Amino acid sequence: MAGGWTRRALLRAAGGAALVPGLPAQATAKATAKATEAGAPKYAELRARWRTLLLGDGFDRKTEPYRSRLAELGRAAAGHRARMTPERGALWRGLGYAGSDELPHVSSGHLYESFTRLRVMAEAYAQPGTGVTGQTELGRAVLAGLDHLLADVYHPGTTAYGNWWHWRIGGPQALLDTAVLMSGRLTERRADACCAAVDAFVPESAVARYEGNSTGANRVDLCRVLALRGVLGGEGARIQLARNALAPVFVPVTSGDGFHADGSFLQHSCVPHVGGYGAVLLGGLGMLAALLRGSDWDLNGPELRAFLGVVERAVPPFVYNGLVMDNVAGRGISRGGSPGRPDDHRRAHGLLASMALLADAMDDASGDAADDASGDAAGKERAERWRAMVKGWLERGRPVADNRSLGIARVARLRAVAAAKVQAAAEPVEHRLFPGMDRATHRRPGWAASVSMASRRVAHYEYGNGENARGWHTGAGWLSWWGDGFGEEQYADAFWATADPYRLPGVTVSTKRLADGEGGEWTLPRPDAAWAGGATDGEFAAVGQDLRGLGGTLAARKAWFFLDDCVVCLGAGITCADGVPVETVVDNRNLGARGSAFVRVDGEPAGAAPGRPARRPGVSWAHVMGHAGYVFLSPADLNFLLEERTGSWRDVNAGGSPAPITRRYLTMWLDHGPDPAGASYAYALMPGANVETTRARAVDGRVEVLANTAAVQAIRVPELGLTAANFWAPGRAGGISVSAPACVLVRERSDGTALLCVSDPPRQAAALAVTWEHPVRAVVSAPPVVTATTTGRSLGLTFADLRGTAGATQSITVALAPPGIE
Repeated sequence: MAGGWTRRALLRAAGGAALVPGLPAQATAKATAKATEAGAPKYAELRARWRTLLLGDGFDRKTEPYRSRLAELGRAAAGHRARMTPERGALWRGLGYAGSDELPHVSSGHLYESFTRLRVMAEAYAQPGTGVTGQTELGRAVLAGLDHLLADVYHPGTTAYGNWWHWRIGGPQALLDTAVLMSGRLTERRADACCAAVDAFVPESAVARYEGNSTGANRVDLCRVLALRGVLGGEGARIQLARNALAPVFVPVTSGDGFHADGSFLQHSCVPHVGGYGAVLLGGLGMLAALLRGSDWDLNGPELRAFLGVVERAVPPFVYNGLVMDNVAGRGISRGGSPGRPDDHRRAHGLLASMALLADAMDDASGDAADDASGDAAGKERAERWRAMVKGWLERGRPVADNRSLGIARVARLRAVAAAKVQAAAEPVEHRLFPGMDRATHRRPGWAASVSMASRRVAHYEYGNGENARGWHTGAGWLSWWGDGFGEEQYADAFWATADPYRLPGVTVSTKRLADGEGGEWTLPRPDAAWAGGATDGEFAAVGQDLRGLGGTLAARKAWFFLDDCVVCLGAGITCADGVPVETVVDNRNLGARGSAFVRVDGEPAGAAPGRPARRPGVSWAHVMGHAGYVFLSPADLNFLLEERTGSWRDVNAGGSPAPITRRYLTMWLDHGPDPAGASYAYALMPGANVETTRARAVDGRVEVLANTAAVQAIRVPELGLTAANFWAPGRAGGISVSAPACVLVRERSDGTALLCVSDPPRQAAALAVTWEHPVRAVVSAPPVVTATTTGRSLGLTFADLRGTAGATQSITVALAPPGIE
């Protein structure tokens, strides 16, 4: 139709299914032959169940926040219908999807957006209370839109172009959701066309091998497409294929995409993504588990229960007071800027909704703890534990009703958990190391912190599709932290659009200017360094990073010792030949649009004027009211800057808003000067500490720095019975000696025992000998990798090949000899 479609033609076309180019006659015959099976009760029940999962249930649509959200959905759908103008190459003007010289890059994204708009219209049509529920013209427009896309572009014979995700995941998911929501009005021919199109772009071969774009979250998304395709077409074989193809997702991986045994989750082979693709994986899995529960394809079994044990180790450490930490969100951190775009709080809501849905699935799980390879209680016990965690995070986080990016069904699901008769869980007190993705989290009463590193295994940052163009230094020892009632807006309030990307909290960086996307896309920006990791007893930890700067010559040894009320930060061997200053950023606090900061340095006001850097030599301690205390374990020349910074989301994300945003920042840093050779630093971060506590810590000598060199970094805290060291080479410190690079943490206990925690962060120790110069009576327990021990005046431990331990902590318990007895 040369002049495009008229409104009359559009409505007339919706009365019957359009012919779909490329749909073979035998496919139509096959689909017709299955008509009886497709109408069988089990498939009708599954379609009805999927509708309920999409629309939600058990909530009063006449009350807030649902009433206004439903009305908003109805207005959006009406707007889409009114603006629909089908023509060759587009369903809406401005959303041309046909590949052409004019639209070489965005066309596949416009196809996905077109399917998404149809899904919005279908939801508004099917969802009670939208103001357009069951509206004849809206229903016809949805069907006409489906016909147009299926006839014009999304059909067998079309060669996919642009981003593969739009064709294999995003587009077909929206298409199938729309088809199921409209299934009461879907003719057999139209359903066949939908199925044939999906089969063309998501064939069985899409899940034949666990590799490439068919791993981790992408594999779950593909399985969701296949399962729903089987539900729509009444083909159990497709559903069984999807169920079988999930199997590799449940098995912990040892490298690359997926969940690792230590709880790490990577996507794109080397990017930590618990709060990004990991959340997508759990969301898809939750929906599939709920869809197939009790059917012939039920997912419940020991493999799923063991997998959920891994999930429980992976997700909660990165959720704090209702936000999910940005250091496991990949390029997603650059997507903020509007009420419908995610930040650390809004991303968390989607993740928590998925946990709530999985908890419902676990409630119906059969079996007992003996079947659960994770060793945790199965079924109802875990479900209640998850609901308790979710309820606690909801109580301490932002209101779910304010999250405009969260669908109505998910809002209802979370509000149901919040209202449930389950006691909300408090934040845990623990330390968790994730060697598989170069991350660590530390949880203390009143605050939490997390450090982000990079290595040969883990990228400096994720850049791709024009997103996160300036995330260069997020793997350079970025130390993020939050407290109860303070610091929780640090990264949520336009941080990534306005902060200085060279001055992330905790990093050591060359100030050499970098290009947007420096280092390359996806898996490319990885340093040639093996060491990133540490050792922990579950409460305290020693963590280290052999830092290699992105796009320059910077090298440094960075160490963090996570204690009861502080994080001790050491740096040594800081060397660079870029011809520019090198800085270690003590902190960079986001003060909001109109915030201010009162800073004391050694008891006196810092005296930093807005916009003008100030330098204070020989500083012992600093305090920022309402934020934290900072104690310098050797006098430091500290720089301050209180400034307003203006940026936009477009600066860091090609698809972001160009609207200017201004935020105020307080930055504190140590200037190592141009081309340092062996510079160092030593300070302690005390989140939430008041000025009196900070002042006292500066003089009490509680933390002893035993060594801070490029060969070893070590501390002792007698009050805690703790000695910890990162050995970058064979050496000795604090009565501990090692024969190869290693991390060692020792905790002496009041019951006459001690715990030694040893790890091989670089994963290169074919053999390791550790000696602790302390009287030991006996070795109480040791892992199999310890092949020989000696006791007496000192403890000797001989380890076999540690390279296969994936950097995990090896714990040895010993009985101490009484004083004076060898």
